[in-house]
Amino acid sequence: MTSLSSRLEPIGQALAEITDNCYHYWRSAPKGTKSYIVWAEDDEADSLNGNNKKLEQGIHGTIDYFTKIEFDPVIDKIQEKLNDLENVSFRINSVQFEDDTTFIHYEWEFWVR
Repeated sequence: MTSLSSRLEPIGQALAEITDNCYHYWRSAPKGTKSYIVWAEDDEADSLNGNNKKLEQGIHGTIDYFTKIEFDPVIDKIQEKLNDLENVSFRINSVQFEDDTTFIHYEWEFWVR
């Protein structure tokens, strides 16, 4: 089984290539910024155990993109980067307009093996 960090780091690196405003875990909106990404691993997904050992471990997480730009091209860049990663699957979980911040908030779920 490969280490947890070695499976998660490519996700963070891919997202950081899109914008400097990319954060692992939580960050509130940087002042003067029109968009930013926050991502985190959330829990264990499907796993395989045998002989009292974990043989495979899937990890589930979320990627949140906050933007004030309608039809922001970064949305497609995020999906392209995720699609290029090995052993990573993803889906859009929700898209919301946040009245209090006026950000459009995209949320993807991802799974990595």
